[in-house]
Amino acid sequence: MNNYTNEFDNGFVINTSFVEDEVPKVEKTDPKKELVEWLSIIASALIIVVILFGFVFRVAVISGDSMKNTLFGGDVVVITNLNYTPQEGDIVVVSRNAENSPESMREENGPIIKRVIATEFQEVNIDFETGVVYVDNTPLNEPYISTPTVDQYDVQFPVTVPEGCIFVLGDNRSVSLDSRSGRIGEGGMIDTRYVLGHAVYRVFPFNRMGGLDKK
Repeated sequence: MNNYTNEFDNGFVINTSFVEDEVPKVEKTDPKKELVEWLSIIASALIIVVILFGFVFRVAVISGDSMKNTLFGGDVVVITNLNYTPQEGDIVVVSRNAENSPESMREENGPIIKRVIATEFQEVNIDFETGVVYVDNTPLNEPYISTPTVDQYDVQFPVTVPEGCIFVLGDNRSVSLDSRSGRIGEGGMIDTRYVLGHAVYRVFPFNRMGGLDKK
């Protein structure tokens, strides 16, 4: 601390005190310690990612055109099955074999991605002349479809969705194998235990990245 006294002609005396600036000491960093800290941060982040994508989220790659124009072949989506109950309008990934084992995952038995049209106890009817789908006698507003529902397979309508099941259709109705066919699920009905997850977000391609909201 340095003190200075300034005396002026008018008789006033002013004492001025100030503290000289000190150059701060720079502590030397330990490169090894810094590296360990960074590796710890990266490891923690990787563990979180593994937990999230192992137990909460999965990634699915779209194959085929049955969900066009909502999803296209090669699109990559994130699906989740955490406390999930299928709802009308959701896009879901469904297993087509009970074991869901690699040996059973041949192309014809691989998972499919479709849109939930109706849930348990709801009645579904389709007018194949007009292409209009009815759920509980109410026509659906389906702005997401690329082709109307004019193709009938072997399932006879109207049908009531059994307990614990869902009724699904692809958005591209002219090429989609879905609940109109007895080859899917049990007579077209999908047991919810085989729903692998709800598709919630498209991560690729980047120019169409975004949430898969109900339309």
